[in-house]
Parts: sequence; structure tokens; C-alpha cells
Amino acid sequence: MSTDARRGRPLGREEIGGWFDGEKGLIDKTIYVDPDIYELELERVFARGWNFMCHESHIPEVGDYFTNYIGEDQVIVVRDENRAIQVLLNTCSHRGNALCRAEMGNTKSFQCTYHGWTFGLDGKLQAVPGGANFYRDKLDTAQWALRKAAKVEQYKGFYFATLDPDAPSLHDYLGEVGRIGIDQMAVHGELVAIDGVQKNVIDCNWKIAVDNLYDWYHVNFSHRSAMRVGFVSASVMQPMQQMVMLGEYGHAIGGPGVSPAQQEVLDGLSDEERTRLDSLSFEERAKLAPRISERRPIRPTHMKEVMGPVGMRAMGHPNIFPNLWISTRALQLSLRLPRGPLKTEVWWFTFMPKSYSLDQRRAMMRFMTHSFGPAGLLEQDDGENWTYSTRAALGRVARRRPQNLQMGLGQDEVREDPSGQRSIETRVNEHAQRWHYRCWTDWLQAESWDELKRTRTPSPTGRI
Repeated sequence: MSTDARRGRPLGREEIGGWFDGEKGLIDKTIYVDPDIYELELERVFARGWNFMCHESHIPEVGDYFTNYIGEDQVIVVRDENRAIQVLLNTCSHRGNALCRAEMGNTKSFQCTYHGWTFGLDGKLQAVPGGANFYRDKLDTAQWALRKAAKVEQYKGFYFATLDPDAPSLHDYLGEVGRIGIDQMAVHGELVAIDGVQKNVIDCNWKIAVDNLYDWYHVNFSHRSAMRVGFVSASVMQPMQQMVMLGEYGHAIGGPGVSPAQQEVLDGLSDEERTRLDSLSFEERAKLAPRISERRPIRPTHMKEVMGPVGMRAMGHPNIFPNLWISTRALQLSLRLPRGPLKTEVWWFTFMPKSYSLDQRRAMMRFMTHSFGPAGLLEQDDGENWTYSTRAALGRVARRRPQNLQMGLGQDEVREDPSGQRSIETRVNEHAQRWHYRCWTDWLQAESWDELKRTRTPSPTGRI
């Protein structure tokens, strides 16, 4: 068994397997506060997995860069002279100083403010002050380039990176469910990132912030104030028609779904009616289906070809494992970045279809800003809940009782469509949360990508 020198104790397969009991739906609260578990997550989840970096519209020109994180490793995502996307660790190879302090911008090179070592957009060491006099021309600059991500790939303009050379391709990693999650955004046409990323730190474990996105049990209670002031309606906040899709490696979609009967109505539209629906303005669409859209862009009719007959009916939140949330409105992404076992930095990215008018952009921005982020009506409620749930796990006595994730356990069926796509169509449930922790366990138990591929839990079938 491999161990990390920073960890206080080795964590074996049996101990890891005991933290989540999928058959009983119970979670050991230790996983939210233990520093050794957190260190193992950085090594076996974040350093190994594919992590979202940025969208192509963040860095359209040569020299454009965007700083992000893989676990706690800060990286620079930059478009080099050949227009290729590089992901470089933001740490000078000399003494470790951060090269880039800005969140995004444009540059011709990266120069360390400590001793002046200068690196090109491809990460190669270009210049060393005093190379001849101080190093006596003995420094092998080729050996001191910036460390790069092992792989960088994109899916429909969304760039991801992994630090593990043995990771599968991004396409295979995402699988059908992960790709559907991104397709929910991509079907709206060419997207552009809105300037600025909302960032704030919440005193909670990153896993609680992730599994909450599947939770439609809390919304009717935690977010009651948002309903009382008329910001959102009760029917939107807790619809009984729920649909869950569970994908390989921990990806999932959970939340509201369009029923097969509702979809038949849409499928029954004539070509003329479909053309008219696609041509409607933002305001006309909102009037046509206010209860469905609720200031959400109505999906175009060609989405069935992209997402499949089941995927197109999923209206809930997708999560790309481990920590990339795509909101129900399919125009926002959120990263839950680990900052120790007791803190999570939450980032919110906002996108708009390039075709949107100024009025459309303003209406969407107003709603999304008031929903999520530090000033969001919904996330302020969530953040407080996550904080107290994490804090309670520090108590020695409180930790003796596991958390309960038993809603719907053993009560529903995974249905397979003739197309081969699978879904669970039921009422409010905790299927996706249990899947998240089941796959999280797989990741921590596996010492390598080869082992993870061989031993991971397959997407479930039958009763779940």
C-alpha cells in the first residue's frame, strides 16, 4: 500500500471501505474532518482525476491566461504561441514562489518576482539572471522548466486537466452522464464567459458542498424565505417528478425531470411548430412555459440528437466528479475547491449564449446573481447549513452517530430506455448522494488508475 509522507497514518482498504455503508445508507462523519482522509483525497481524487480549468472564451488569444486549482495545487491555464492550451503549475522551479498573482490576463512570459527566473508560455525556462556569473554557465535550463499537467483536453470548449499520465481520455472519463451534463450548456449554442468569477470561502467540507447539489429535500424548507418573497415558486423548488442518472467514476445528474408523457407532447410537435418554438424570443418563451422555464433558458428542440431521449428529459443538477456543479439553469458552473478538511472555496462561473440580446443578458444575470454566489439568496442558506453540518462532525460524541442517507434506499428501479440510457424516475430521493460516496470510496481505495478501472463500482441496474 502506498502512503503519502504528509499523512499521519496509513489508511488501508478495509478502513476506507468502512466509512460509507451503501446497503444501510450510513456515513461516518469522520470523513468530513479527518486531516489524514483529506490528504488522501488530494492524492487519489484531485491529483488523479480530470479537473475543470476554464472555458475557451476565457483565453481566446495567444498569451491569455487563467489561474485555477487542482486540489490545492494552483495552476496557470495559458494559450501558447502555437495556440495550444498549456496547464502549468504556478510555482517557480527555483524556490517555489508563485509566478502569477493575477486571476487572469495576457502576458508574453511569466517572471518570478523573487529572483527573476523567466518562463515562456510553454513553461520552458527562458532566462536566469546571473546565469553566467553566478551559476558559471552550469545550470541546465532544460531540466528546470515548469511542471505541466499530464494531460489537457476539452469537451465542447470546456477545458480539463489531470496530473496523472495514466488517466483515461477526457471523453472516456466523462462517459455518457458527464457529457450530458456539459451538453446541457452546449446545446444553447456558442457560449461566452461573463467577466469575473464569484469566489468565497465557506467553513465546510467540500463533499458536503458537492452532495447538496443533488438534494431536493432541503429546498422547500431551507429556501422558504426565497419563496415567501416571490423570488422562486414552491412548484419549482421541490417538484415531485424527479429523475436521476448515475454515471461512471461518480458523475451524476439529480433533480427535476420531464416525464415521458410530457416529452411525448413535445415530440408530437410538427416541423412547423418546432421551427416556431426555436424562433421565439426569450420573453415569448418565458410566457409560453413559465412554470418550466422560471427564468431558465428553454432548451432547443435539437437537444434530443445531442443528449439522447433520456438525457434530454433531465432537468436537475449535474456534477462532474469530483467537484464541478452545473446549475439547473445550465448557464452557470460552480467549483467546490478544497481548502483543508474544514473549508471550501466556492467559485461561480457565468456564461451566456453569444446570440443573447442585452436585455436577455441583463435578465439572466440579475436572476443568477441573486440565486447563487456570496450574495445569492439560495447559497447563503446553503452555506450556513454546510458550516454547521461540518462543525458538528468535530464533536467526539456527535461523531459516534453516522449521518443518514436512507431516503428511497431499495425503493426504486433503474430503468433502461431502448436507446440504452438509464435513469431512476421517482420522487425526491438520495440516490445520487449515495452514488457520490460509493464512488468516492472507490477512488480512495484504488492506488492507481489501473486499479480504479478494474475495481470501480459499475453504474447500477435493477432495484437501487
